[in-house]
Amino acid sequence: MDFLSDVINSVNWETLIQLTMLALIVIAGPAVIFVLAFRNGDL
Repeated sequence: MDFLSDVINSVNWETLIQLTMLALIVIAGPAVIFVLAFRNGDL
């Protein structure tokens, strides 16, 4: 259990969250284009 708490405390959560948000933003761009193409440009 001590090992698990050491791993959880050593993770840089701010960096992890920032990278996750960046990935969501990067994925959202092509996703919007795909949805527009799928709906023939109709928002």
